Amino acid sequence: MTSDELAKFIDHTLLRPDATPEQVRVLCDEANRFSVAAVCVNPSMLPLSSGALSAGVAVCCVVGFPSGAIDSRVKAFEAALAFAAGAHEIDMVINLGLVAAARWDDVAADVAAVRHAVPRALLKVIIESASLTNPQIVDACRTAESAGANFVKTSTGFHPAGGATAAAVALIRRSVGQRLGVKASGGIRDTSTAMAMIDAGATRLGTSATLAILQGL
Repeated sequence: MTSDELAKFIDHTLLRPDATPEQVRVLCDEANRFSVAAVCVNPSMLPLSSGALSAGVAVCCVVGFPSGAIDSRVKAFEAALAFAAGAHEIDMVINLGLVAAARWDDVAADVAAVRHAVPRALLKVIIESASLTNPQIVDACRTAESAGANFVKTSTGFHPAGGATAAAVALIRRSVGQRLGVKASGGIRDTSTAMAMIDAGATRLGTSATLAILQGL
């Protein structure tokens, strides 16, 4: 794989709560230079300034981030605001308490509320795979798919249980087949880890270490 090919897997990400507009501007400049798939930012950073991104680099925004323990109506409204402000892709966090309680109908309703609010957006559903058992991962994937997700994403990168693993990515891929995309995120900081995630079935990588990953090739 070439550096240019690997860049097309990457959502160049800045989600620190203390991130500044100037740092987001630098993020966009880097995204343009590497021709990544997307930039991923917090809702308060939208809309990006006119011309901030080159054609072909999408705008991704997180919703219900990072806890997911937010009323579905608020997630839906947040997603609608982000889409109206230029976000082509929405990365939403599921309600982990509902997952732990095996209230899968309510988990599906949570995802569906966001899907209904942004029917034209690419919807990625973050399941915090490191905090789940394997059966919970499978059920979370199936529920997200049934509610209209386009991708299942491993992690926020902020959960104490950790981020992405190749094993979790492989299980997600087996659960969704080729019907959905799989985004690995959380702890991907070097080329070998990035390639392991792709080999396991990831079609997107969320990372703030884009430069290091691409230079590693």
